[in-house]
Amino acid sequence: METVILAVVIAVVVLGALGGLVVGSRRKKPLPPPPTSVPDITAPPAEPHVGDEAETPRDEARRTIEEVDLPDGSAPAAVEEPLVLDVPEPTAGRLVRLRSRLSRSQNALGQGLLTLLSREHLDEDTWEEIEDTLITADVGVAPTQELVDALRERVKVLGTRTPQELRALLREELLKLVGTDVDRTVRTEPEDRKPGIVMVVGVNGTGKTTTTGKLARVLVADGRTVVLGAADTFRAAAADQLQTWGERVGAHTVRGPEAGDPASVAFDAVKEGKEMGVDVVLIDTAGRLHTKTGLMDELGKVKRVVEKHAPLDEILLVLDATTGQNGLVQARVFAEVVDITGIVLTKLDGTAKGGIVIAVQRELGVPVKLIGLGEGADDLAPFEPEAFVDALIGD
Repeated sequence: METVILAVVIAVVVLGALGGLVVGSRRKKPLPPPPTSVPDITAPPAEPHVGDEAETPRDEARRTIEEVDLPDGSAPAAVEEPLVLDVPEPTAGRLVRLRSRLSRSQNALGQGLLTLLSREHLDEDTWEEIEDTLITADVGVAPTQELVDALRERVKVLGTRTPQELRALLREELLKLVGTDVDRTVRTEPEDRKPGIVMVVGVNGTGKTTTTGKLARVLVADGRTVVLGAADTFRAAAADQLQTWGERVGAHTVRGPEAGDPASVAFDAVKEGKEMGVDVVLIDTAGRLHTKTGLMDELGKVKRVVEKHAPLDEILLVLDATTGQNGLVQARVFAEVVDITGIVLTKLDGTAKGGIVIAVQRELGVPVKLIGLGEGADDLAPFEPEAFVDALIGD
């Protein structure tokens, strides 16, 4: 038994010794010899640096710095686009062309009167209805009474009344009230000097500044040259608005600082108009009626200062026709301070009542010279009594 154990131990020792020899022989195995030459490695292309050429330089002629034209440092010249001016419509016959606009809003007056006059029996109730129709149309009490009295007499003499006879009768009597023998020319051409001077007055909101701009178009359409004076220095953007109107037709605008002296602007406008040799100077003024005393003092001052150059040829009062009898109150206020020579009625294309033409002329004793019949640039027309009355009574 001991012999067997001894044999096993010897065998284990022998096997262990053999295993150690094998491992040692593996560790002592020589490495392969190093390569005799270093392999060529292609480097990646380098990133280009600022200033490097994008391609291989080529032999070519180069200019020296003395031969190169360098900029002189001045700003490039701005190319100005030519200003395209508006060409206003001619004023001759303008009211006739705008007659349809006038008749749309005024026809109720004429047609109402013709309907009443066409009744078989014209009793007192009918004549009272005729009076009410005229007063509602802002004709005024006194002119209404005159017209009704004239119609009563003419109808009594006429006897039988055909529609054509009634229309002719009504047209004739309305023309008498409106007035056909009055000079309605806007005076802009004094015989002894240049320029003609026109001052435009009125309450803010009546379209005063817009009317001044449109009047400039009327004058340009008739071949006149114009300077605009933006003397309404108290209303924001009034000067900008007037200048825009002037630029459209090539009229120069004189303006001053906001809240500046209106009389100074008016004085400068007339002075520049003289120097430029224009035909007409139009002066737009302030219209703050809620400060009546201050406004009237300002208007009086503007008038006195302008007249140091030359007398005013026209003082036009702009009234909103839609205000009716209230407009007459405004008219009286302005007439107290400045000698109004003509009236401009605006917004006659809306709900206005045509009788205001008769009433305001009777109240102030001055003629309506221009009427506004819309928002368009050329919707300001010289007042023509015949065309106006024809629009009232229709065809």
